[in-house]
Amino acid sequence: MNPLLASVVALSLGAASLLAADTSAKPKAKAETPKAPARFVNDGNPEHLKAPLALPAEENVSYGPHKMQVIYFWRAKSDKPTPLLFYIHGGGWANGDRSSVNGMLKEALAAGISVASIEYRTIKDSTADGVVPPVKGPMLDCARALQFCRSKAKEWNLDKTKVGAAGGSAGACTSLWLAFHDDLADPNNADPIARESTRLTCAAVQVPQTSLDPKQMRDWTPNSGYGSHAFGIVGDAKKKQSNFDAFYEAREKIMPWIKEYSPYELVTRDDPPVGLFFGTVPNLGKVEKDATHTANFGVKLKEHCDEIKAPCELVYPGAPNVVHATPNDYIKAHLRPELK
Repeated sequence: MNPLLASVVALSLGAASLLAADTSAKPKAKAETPKAPARFVNDGNPEHLKAPLALPAEENVSYGPHKMQVIYFWRAKSDKPTPLLFYIHGGGWANGDRSSVNGMLKEALAAGISVASIEYRTIKDSTADGVVPPVKGPMLDCARALQFCRSKAKEWNLDKTKVGAAGGSAGACTSLWLAFHDDLADPNNADPIARESTRLTCAAVQVPQTSLDPKQMRDWTPNSGYGSHAFGIVGDAKKKQSNFDAFYEAREKIMPWIKEYSPYELVTRDDPPVGLFFGTVPNLGKVEKDATHTANFGVKLKEHCDEIKAPCELVYPGAPNVVHATPNDYIKAHLRPELK
């Protein structure tokens, strides 16, 4: 081999060896930390779900003209008309979907209780429709959906005298609103659905907001920050005013709305029994990690119900006098008492 060529080859092999050594000496890149799944956002399509349904719905029926006004129905197997679990999902009247019914669906059906899970207009939808206050939209949607289910009693094999509502958070608040509100049936209406009752047999709800009164919320839990959106109230960033502070400031002006849509304001002695279920212990008058879902809401509604002798059961870790440990237990006890 040419001496000059041999020298070039040797130098090239040496450089390659050094490069390989340098490459192998470099520390390996750390594996990327898996990203948390994106928070589910209701995008206005009732077919988009946060999680798959435990069972496919038997019926998928519109109860109004808006695309979110849809009922999903599961029929319990029975030769006789069955009670109905009327489920309203949570999500601050802004997010969430019917997939949260999974926690109650199979157990209810196994107990011979049919299930309807409701989609409804969000606060954003209601605002776009000119509904005032915005919370009136989802609440009246759910009332209409309940009337629609009762109108289907024969077709769906339902005993419309036995209907229990359930749901979490905002869905729980709406369930309590239905439980405590006077009957919205209009017996003289030309529309047969509007003639159906909105009264319930019972309600079993998880982490409900039992009040939409900003003063009550702040008195019970000092760092409360929920509820302004229900009434279309926003703060002033330039003045460093939060939404909740604006809500509190507007309280006297909107008191008629609070009295109409806050469950605490509506409960009376003749209302159906309700079960309130929380995963944390109460901490009245103290800052809470999750002020929106604090058991303080349950304690204060329970006190109020006891004062007026309205039936109410409060369940949280270590709570006294617990009869029904779960919402499923509560629903079955009131809709299928013969199963004891």
